[in-house]
Amino acid sequence: MAAAEGHEDSGSYVLHHLTNLKLDLRTLSIDPAAKGFWVLNLDSVIFSLLLGSLVLFVFLKAARAATSGKPGGLLNFIEMTLEFWERQVREVFPQANPLVVPLAITIFVWVLFMNFMDIVPVDLLPFVAGKAGVEHLRIVPSTDVNITFGLSLSVFILIIGYNVVFKGPVGFLKEVLTHPFGPWLFPVNFALRIVEEIARPVSLALRLFGNLFAGELIFVLIALLLAQLRTGIGGAVLSLVVGFLSQLAWTFFHVLVIPLQAFVFAVLTVVYLSTAATSHSEEH
Repeated sequence: MAAAEGHEDSGSYVLHHLTNLKLDLRTLSIDPAAKGFWVLNLDSVIFSLLLGSLVLFVFLKAARAATSGKPGGLLNFIEMTLEFWERQVREVFPQANPLVVPLAITIFVWVLFMNFMDIVPVDLLPFVAGKAGVEHLRIVPSTDVNITFGLSLSVFILIIGYNVVFKGPVGFLKEVLTHPFGPWLFPVNFALRIVEEIARPVSLALRLFGNLFAGELIFVLIALLLAQLRTGIGGAVLSLVVGFLSQLAWTFFHVLVIPLQAFVFAVLTVVYLSTAATSHSEEH
């Protein structure tokens, strides 16, 4: 009976940490059990906007430092980031474009900030929110598949837009219907193109979501292990030692994953846009 209760408590702990603060737009009420299209993960939206505002503040501060003639560490970091992404874009993009480099930097830094929220102790902000009467709170927007799909769908719209702008509506339609098997097999060409275009945003979204969700889940499981050790042999001392070493080891590893996933998302965005700006005849 005790084991069953412990398992139930463990399951409820994990489920609690993986449940968003949900706003049912039909009733305008907070409902953790709400499902469907008209349910908004309020915490994901709030933290995304806060982190986006923080990104904007950081870049505005760097811009003011650049005009004041007093460069500092932040400005040097921004300049290094700008130069890095300019090199990356030049390597894959067929021609100069004023949108691609700012877009790549924005995506990279914004996703990086969202990912780094995973380093915050899993119980800290939910505990503070609980004291304020907020039952559920998830603070890592990139562990919400709705946020990652929102980002990837924005990229998808840009890809279609670039196809039309660089190839023209007629050229784009011709490419869709004739590549790769020629005009006589246009139904097959069209079906393959639909699959190809859908696969891009889906892979972008699921790759970012999967890696960050797995990281968040492991942090939650480590915290759960600590709670169980605290009531077992060794008590608080064993819990403190094992918990510190476990959290430290996973944090060091996850710190490598966090910027890598932001980099991959931004690089693939640039690659997909470069593909949209290049005809298949030019590629070959």
